[in-house]
Amino acid sequence: MNRPCLEKKRRIVIKVGSSSLAHKETGDLYLAKIEKMVREICDLRNSGIDVCLVSSGAIAVGKQAMGLKTLDTKKHQKQACAAIGQARLMMIYQRMFSEYNQNVAQILMTKNTMTIPNSRKNAKNTFDSLFNMGVIPIVNENDTVSTYEMKFGDNDTLSALVTTLIGGDLLVLLSDIDGMYTDDPNVNKDAQLIEYVANITDDILAMGKNSTGSNIGTGGMETKLRAAQISTYAGADMIIINSNDLNALHHLFDNSYRGTLFAKCPNSNFSLEEFLSKDE
Repeated sequence: MNRPCLEKKRRIVIKVGSSSLAHKETGDLYLAKIEKMVREICDLRNSGIDVCLVSSGAIAVGKQAMGLKTLDTKKHQKQACAAIGQARLMMIYQRMFSEYNQNVAQILMTKNTMTIPNSRKNAKNTFDSLFNMGVIPIVNENDTVSTYEMKFGDNDTLSALVTTLIGGDLLVLLSDIDGMYTDDPNVNKDAQLIEYVANITDDILAMGKNSTGSNIGTGGMETKLRAAQISTYAGADMIIINSNDLNALHHLFDNSYRGTLFAKCPNSNFSLEEFLSKDE
């Protein structure tokens, strides 16, 4: 089936994972790739589109800053690295975005931000105010204070919930793969890229595997399909593209990108409140 061209979007959420921000060999930040992503996001913003960036990487940056090769199984060390790394990561983003005359703001969220109605309303108002001022929000889970009960679990899910919260009409997942395949392309050389998913059926969900090709990130195809369910049911298209080809962001609307498009389901009866209550 031929993939339809995207219509012009008003508000886009772009999610980038830890594995896309770091060199595979060392785990250190891939600054040239980050700079290119920032430039593409600024160009989207200059075209009149509201853009929100959901970025992983705080723990990895903190680990690098402290010269740690491994982390304890105890959550306290990871939370300490998150506190160190989040400040450093935002400093890098702020410096790079300012090169293109764009202002950014940091928003750290926990699950309570979404599940408590008043907190969710306040978060939405903050996002709306930032967009009205032309600012690019940069979102991450607040790993410094999050406990198991307060965590989203992965930033794929977080980005989908943010898309729903702010009324976004497109979610872009920058991944370390080209998109969704008929099988694991690392194992099966005959696996085919699925360019378009009109409906997320049980067969599509069964193709999600709880695995990842990286030891840096936390999300596999299963979490991406969960994000697709949330965002498309809420009326937003979702695209998976490879972070190694950041020119794909530039070509989102002429259908020349390589990736998987999940079509929105505007007639669904999706309720964010109902979803969050079931997910608790």
